Amino acid sequence: MHTPSAPILYSFADPNNLVDSLARFIIKAQKESIEKKGRFTIAISGGSLAQQLNGLIGKPGVKWEKWQVFYADERVVPLDHEDSNHRLCNDELLSKVPIPRQNIHTIDYSLADDIEELADAYEKELIREFAQKDAARFPVFDLILLGVGPDGHTASLFPGHELLSEEDRWVAYITDSPKPPPKRVTLTFPVINHAARVAFVVYGPSKVDIIKTVLDKPEQGLPPSRSNTPGPPSSCRRLDGRFCRLCCALWMDAWE
Repeated sequence: MHTPSAPILYSFADPNNLVDSLARFIIKAQKESIEKKGRFTIAISGGSLAQQLNGLIGKPGVKWEKWQVFYADERVVPLDHEDSNHRLCNDELLSKVPIPRQNIHTIDYSLADDIEELADAYEKELIREFAQKDAARFPVFDLILLGVGPDGHTASLFPGHELLSEEDRWVAYITDSPKPPPKRVTLTFPVINHAARVAFVVYGPSKVDIIKTVLDKPEQGLPPSRSNTPGPPSSCRRLDGRFCRLCCALWMDAWE
């Protein structure tokens, strides 16, 4: 597990600047990972995050053939359903870039009637990618990109839910999500906290109050506060109430 660092909170008044900065951050993380081990493993959450990734389209330096894409969480719906995180990410990014289809790791919706088996199958998908290569109890993603909901949830880890205390599983399931659809699978906090990099991508005025709570009142135990990233910020750039970005200070130079 990586040692927590004080985060840096970045704010952008223009969403285009956010998209461009995020693309540069991801490309830098990719370059370092490929130079180190020849591949780039990334987990992506859903929601509005997918819309912030299209800054990667057409960017030089992206080695799509080296990417292994997983989902930090997924709704248990058909992959072409409007609620599917994969569909969102595919529509916004993956269908528009030359990434090999076998490098995109989705849930097996044919197992939807047995959500525990579906979660186990997705965990086995991670095991195939990580177990022999990283030799760790938990997978070590090069980058996990997460959002934060207005209620404080991240991935499909919701405030007050028992999954916040999961310590063993890589992938867990939820059948009573406070936000529809109710059935979901999600990476657990041990996986999130073993990642080399974790960045929270937050967009829109509805998220400002919850971000302030996450940063200023970690004792409330909101899900993002349980990651290795959030905490009292060592530096804060102007939070204008509209667009903001949260990332670890360890990777602060990626934004410069």
